[in-house]
Amino acid sequence: MARMSAKRNMELRHKRKSNILIILIIFLGASILLTKNAWATDLILPSFHVGVEKSGDPGDVSVLLQIVFLLTVLTLAPAILILMTSFTRLAVVFTFLRQAVGTQQTPSNQIIAGLALFLTFFIMMPVWQKINNNALQPYLHEEISQGDAFKEAMTPIRTFMFRQTREKDLSLFVNMAKMNKPKNKDDIPITVLIPAFVISELKTAFIIGFVLYVPFLVIDMVVASVLLSMGMMMLPPIMISLPFKLMLFVLVDGWNLIVGSMVKSFIGG
Repeated sequence: MARMSAKRNMELRHKRKSNILIILIIFLGASILLTKNAWATDLILPSFHVGVEKSGDPGDVSVLLQIVFLLTVLTLAPAILILMTSFTRLAVVFTFLRQAVGTQQTPSNQIIAGLALFLTFFIMMPVWQKINNNALQPYLHEEISQGDAFKEAMTPIRTFMFRQTREKDLSLFVNMAKMNKPKNKDDIPITVLIPAFVISELKTAFIIGFVLYVPFLVIDMVVASVLLSMGMMMLPPIMISLPFKLMLFVLVDGWNLIVGSMVKSFIGG
């Protein structure tokens, strides 16, 4: 009797499972049909078409060229930010400073790049305000044409770059470009000004880096001489000199001096 009752219980369980499975299949089928009908009646799927077609309106071609030009500018935006602003000098000087102190990866590359980026925004803010007032806003209000807006935007940038560029570097690229001797700054194209500005910034950054290295190098030499005279040749001098260099940098308020001097060199330069 026990075996018979157990067998009946097993059969009842199988029937319940099969009934539940059939109900689930019916429910899923109904849901799919309802969803299909809803998509067919209420929702409209967008379609995309990409191709090259004939256009009789020259304005369409002009808009297309403007879009291509905008995408090109956005692609070159990092290079424009790095090579046409104060970012290059700031980043190089901060890297030299970290190596002179000997703190390895402190501050990290992200902190150095972030600090240089925000200082660049601070230094270039007067230039960007002139671009906004003289070029962007008049162009958005349709007061000037696109070509005039570009010329007005380049004027403050060129003024900033000329202040930081040496005449020797300008003459180098003018001679390599085989140009006639320019009568004034307006005769120098932007393709000559940008590389001259970059190498001038690199030279200035290397000079500042050398000046930063001198006091820390003196501390390293003094510590190394003291350790050598005491016979402690197996002790790395950097382990002893690093606390002294950090103490010197903090006592003279190094970050305030360096950042303040560099910002003033751009703003007053």
